[in-house]
Amino acid sequence: MLTFCPLCSNLLMIQSTTEDNVNKFQCSTCPYSFPIVGFQIFDRKTLNTKVVDDILGGEGAWDNVDQTQAQCPVNSCSGNKAYYFQLQIRSADENSTTFLKCTTCSHRWRED
Repeated sequence: MLTFCPLCSNLLMIQSTTEDNVNKFQCSTCPYSFPIVGFQIFDRKTLNTKVVDDILGGEGAWDNVDQTQAQCPVNSCSGNKAYYFQLQIRSADENSTTFLKCTTCSHRWRED
């Protein structure tokens, strides 16, 4: 909740005082202050997270895709074939991005 000063229209900040143990809204430019008594200062809400769709096709993205000769970038893998598909993820005047998946170790990488 945003509260503004009725005198100068600046944002009021919450300030805690130790002498009377009362929180108050305090203006930073003029002497206006408003004690907070009987008001709830915070409110907690739990937000439901939405299910995010996989933009690259999810589980079925690598079904029925072509193979090509490509060296796997993982040092411990000796695979030289990879599944691939191309996707236009940038503007039309840029090259397509090629997504690859090693047939041996299933490591995924992309080439721009």
